[in-house]
Amino acid sequence: MSKPVILVVNDDGYEAKGLTAMVEIARSFGKVVVVTPDQPRSGVGHSITFMQPLRLHLYKEEDGVQYWRTNGTPVDCVKLGQKVIFKDRPIDLVLSGINHGSNSSVSVIYSGTMGAAIEASFENKAIGLSLLDYSKDADFTAAIHYGKKIVAEVLKRGLPPFTSLNVNIPKGSIDDIKGIRIARQTNGIWHEELVENTDPFGSKYYWLTGYLEVLDKNEDCCENLLKNHYISVQPVQYDMTAYRYMNDLKFLEDVR
Repeated sequence: MSKPVILVVNDDGYEAKGLTAMVEIARSFGKVVVVTPDQPRSGVGHSITFMQPLRLHLYKEEDGVQYWRTNGTPVDCVKLGQKVIFKDRPIDLVLSGINHGSNSSVSVIYSGTMGAAIEASFENKAIGLSLLDYSKDADFTAAIHYGKKIVAEVLKRGLPPFTSLNVNIPKGSIDDIKGIRIARQTNGIWHEELVENTDPFGSKYYWLTGYLEVLDKNEDCCENLLKNHYISVQPVQYDMTAYRYMNDLKFLEDVR
């Protein structure tokens, strides 16, 4: 049997250390093609490019892996992989990351890493991996170790339709990690501030900053699992319907 085809994408750009780690994971299982933005594009969520042309450039082939970069977003990377590079060959798995910094709690809606994974889940099995370490020199040893184990199980067992995995790995060595747990998205909110400053030309600009407040006390939420040195694996779906409140809103059907 031929090896699986694995598409690797990210939001940190083609020079990110986490990309090298993700390629190491993917190469253990099959034929690998990489499509990444031509510069870091964190926090772009599920955005796509349609007001300007997309460019796609094959910039190197190394150890049997093709590396492409584009002026588009992480979601564009998925679309280009599915509709251009592999238009005549199904993709078996899409891996997004490994992101520098976690994508837990409400950050999942801002994340370019998870935007790409969610997009990929419309047609393929997809996993987004993130490491809770923002350093450029982050140690990805544990992420690679457990990433391989998770990928092996997903290739063997599959995933539900239109469902991707949001995998967050705590900072530390392999020995520091207590195990893997299935997680709920943490109930939390970002407290944000736009810091005002003035550029050398006298014009005002604003810089977004803030911190996450965790409102969730349950042990099985992603933030608390990471805090206790567990890898959190959250199943994610694109359907954002608040089903629990549908009946509460039935009064709107009586409006004429």
